[in-house]
Amino acid sequence: MQLLVTLLGAVALLIWGLRMVRTGMTRAYGADLRRALGAGTRNRFVAALTGAGVTAAMQSSTATVLMIASFAADGLVPVSAALAVMLGADVGTALVARVLTFDLGWLSPGLIFAGVVAFNVGRRTRARDLGRAAIGLGLVLLSIQLLVATSAPLRDAPGMQELLRALGGEPALALLIAAALTWLAHSGLAVVLMLSSLAGSGMLAVDLALTMVIGANIGAALPALTGTLGQSALARRVALGNGLFRVVGGLLAFALLPWLVGPLVALDDTPAHLVVNLHIGFNLALLAVFIGLTGPVGVLCARLAPDRPDAPEPSQPQYLDPAAMNTPSVALANAARETLRMGDVIETMLRETAEVFRRNDRKQIARISEMDDWIDGLYLAIKLYCTEISREQLNDDDSRRCADVLGFATNLEHVGDIIDKNLMELAAKKVRRQLQFSDDGADEIDAMLERVHANLKLALSVFVSTDVRVARQLIAAKEELRDLEREMGERHLSRMRSAVPETIETSGLHLDVLRDLKRIDSHLASVAYPILETAGELRASRLTGRARRTIRGQAEKTDAAAPSAD
Repeated sequence: MQLLVTLLGAVALLIWGLRMVRTGMTRAYGADLRRALGAGTRNRFVAALTGAGVTAAMQSSTATVLMIASFAADGLVPVSAALAVMLGADVGTALVARVLTFDLGWLSPGLIFAGVVAFNVGRRTRARDLGRAAIGLGLVLLSIQLLVATSAPLRDAPGMQELLRALGGEPALALLIAAALTWLAHSGLAVVLMLSSLAGSGMLAVDLALTMVIGANIGAALPALTGTLGQSALARRVALGNGLFRVVGGLLAFALLPWLVGPLVALDDTPAHLVVNLHIGFNLALLAVFIGLTGPVGVLCARLAPDRPDAPEPSQPQYLDPAAMNTPSVALANAARETLRMGDVIETMLRETAEVFRRNDRKQIARISEMDDWIDGLYLAIKLYCTEISREQLNDDDSRRCADVLGFATNLEHVGDIIDKNLMELAAKKVRRQLQFSDDGADEIDAMLERVHANLKLALSVFVSTDVRVARQLIAAKEELRDLEREMGERHLSRMRSAVPETIETSGLHLDVLRDLKRIDSHLASVAYPILETAGELRASRLTGRARRTIRGQAEKTDAAAPSAD
């Protein structure tokens, strides 16, 4: 049992090491790799070569699939070119597997040490990311050593021998198990390296290992298929085409395997190398057979994954009709409706922010950050739409309304940024450090969030109705919240003096949250000022008459002291 747990740990270490290499390289050179991938699709052969190079750098064909699928979804790359990239990507990951099967275990300590130094000492982000990749590569080499060392004793265990013997008698089952393992690991490279190590130690019979390599190649298509289910039809076609290549090729290789073993053994009879050589040969064969069929396969995938009426993208406008530009009042109503959509998203962000501070949910933090991207997309569309409206001849009322719509949309965009960049950063810090507000502190933040939420609804009502009475209520609510924030700060300091442990630990966090919520409320209340100004209910300055006279007198003295133009 101990050996089995150690074996599972070695497999997990292998998967994690490959993940670190992929994330490190993606963070260090992700933009460059995306540009290379986008530029390298001029023809199918260049596309295949580009896919191989990008995948060799990231050590993940799944990452390449998802990246090129996003290009296809945006219409930047035709499906046929994307499929050619995928054929090259499969070859790239196979070549990486061949390199990692060399006896490179002696590099592991040095890579891990150099990676840790670069990660901890490096001042530039790219140096830290490359340090992460070096640590990951060191862990991959270390895990391969662990796999070989651990599998040798297991090879002689009676129970393991019976299990492997039974599995060897059911090649179809072994194929399915390998495909399932690859899907669970989300890494065909990890499974192939594991099979190579186990075959090299003698734990897996060569025939069984070769069968499972074919299963791993089929299963490598599953993560991309599941990862693009929620995307557009174009993205799904890329993953589907890659799946067709692998399934058709895998079934043919499975049927022809008895005739393939001889040439493989003649090339290199080392069990570990046999496994990797089959992996390389399989993917080279897919490239050779299907590189000329990417066009027809793309057409087939279009029939298998037809366009469907997808739900509108949250970041895409629904009401900004270009045809309404000739009627400015209608176009402004459309812009106002779209701005209300921004308000709805902000309302959801505020509601989920309260949940984040209660539950410390990392996934919810990521979801709120995604919603801020929606806000940014809607704001950009509204700004461009209002700019087009302003080019028309507008009367005074329409011109004022256009400015009000754009101003409120701008303030909502600022609110989204405060929630994402400030509140979520504070929430992430709270999660990382496992901090908890005191009971009174948590109640205060909940109360503040509820008040801001209520003021958001009031602000949306003011925006729609332009009612002076409701605008007055919003300004009054803003003043009340300002007083509430001051009162909560005083109560927090009182708890600090009483040495409440949770209050001391979260003091800066607590005050920052209150400050950011007050800033959000100020942005929301800004919608009332143009309405009150138009109604003549807004003073030009909040300064007292005496202060204004003092400032005016100082300005007159400055003007008198200035040298004459003569």
